[in-house]
This record gives sequence, C-alpha cells and structure tokens, in this order.
Amino acid sequence: MARLIASWFGTGLILGRFRGADGGSGTVGSVFALALSLLLRPIGVWAQAIGALVVLALAIWSVNRVVADEGDAGWIVVDEAAGTMVATIGLALVPALIGFAVFRIADIFKRWFPGVAMAVSRHGAA
Repeated sequence: MARLIASWFGTGLILGRFRGADGGSGTVGSVFALALSLLLRPIGVWAQAIGALVVLALAIWSVNRVVADEGDAGWIVVDEAAGTMVATIGLALVPALIGFAVFRIADIFKRWFPGVAMAVSRHGAA
C-alpha cells in the first residue's frame, strides 16, 4: 500500500513504463494532483484544504516506509502531489495553472540552490 501511495497511485510509474526512465515523473504526478484539486474546487476551498492535508499525511506515511527500502526513487511522486495540492488551494483554473507552473519550476530547480534549501531547513521558512 505504501508503494502505491508513494507513486501517487501509479502516476509516478507512467514514464518509467513507457520511456524506461523516471525523469519527469514528478510533473506527471503533479498533473494528476492538479486535476484532483480542480475537481474539489466547486465543493469549496475547505474541500481543497482537507484534500491537501490528506495527501500530505499520506505522503509522510508512505514515503517514510518506502524510502527506507528504495531510497529517493524518481517514481516517488506523492510529495509533488501534496505540493501541487497546497499550491492550488482556492485557485480557479488559470491561477491554478500558474500556481502549478511556479511550484513545478521551484521544485525542479531547488537542487541548483542548495544554500537556500539548507537555510530554510535550518531556520524554518520566514
């Protein structure tokens, strides 16, 4: 069950299956999370917030179990799904697409700015 959730219900495995490489799987998982967030929007912002909290809790639970055995595999995309859900809370379609793009750009390029990531993790977000 942890592997299923960590792969965001298989979406993190799609590119590996078709291309033989996991690169870009975070974006695929995020697209499915964006769709879920937009489906929850008509119910209300609170539904999106609860959805984001549920995905975040699932991410913490599943990744803690899977990473111990698999390491930080490229198909583990539930963290990207959680981030997308948070980034799009309360947003209509066009702003949600912009929030999605900003989140993905920040997530993809974070590895080139290790000082920023270490400062935030050491001192917390401002």
